Amino acid sequence: MKNNLQEGPIVNRVAQSALVTFNLETLYHPGKRMLWDIKDQLYQEIILKEKDFRAFIKTHDWSQYQGYNIAITCSVDAIVPTWAYMLLAANLNPYVNHLVFGDLSDLENSLFQKAIAEIDLQQYRQAKVVIKGCGSVPVPDFAYVEAVRVLQQVAGSIMYGEPCSTVPLYKRPKTKV
Repeated sequence: MKNNLQEGPIVNRVAQSALVTFNLETLYHPGKRMLWDIKDQLYQEIILKEKDFRAFIKTHDWSQYQGYNIAITCSVDAIVPTWAYMLLAANLNPYVNHLVFGDLSDLENSLFQKAIAEIDLQQYRQAKVVIKGCGSVPVPDFAYVEAVRVLQQVAGSIMYGEPCSTVPLYKRPKTKV
């Protein structure tokens, strides 16, 4: 019986393809994440006393948050003036890597949005881009949506998954000459 398989070198067609992988995991900021809940500075978790809050702000060691990524929030239904969040941010900002108002999900989304905005898109101009799927670092759905939004401005096509198994998402229409 004759073997119908052609003998010769095994060719990795995926490696030879013109696909460009966009890996969101590489944009993950490794710094510590922290949720700063202002409720801990409230009187009976109801109201902020300006004098007490300003005393806390003045004596707190802000340098301990060097390099952190922090989300500021208030988890209780309380009377917190806007300036209190602003004062807290003004004291954290010189030390932290990134600061947002919201929860840890808002923080993660903001970190990815910032990282995606800093990408040089020229390397993806007219390219066949595969946005890498599964990985070992948590990447929020927000980041995938943001990646498509930004890459669609320049890419020839966008797919999702792995180079050997992709889901087509977008193909730039051919322009008529």
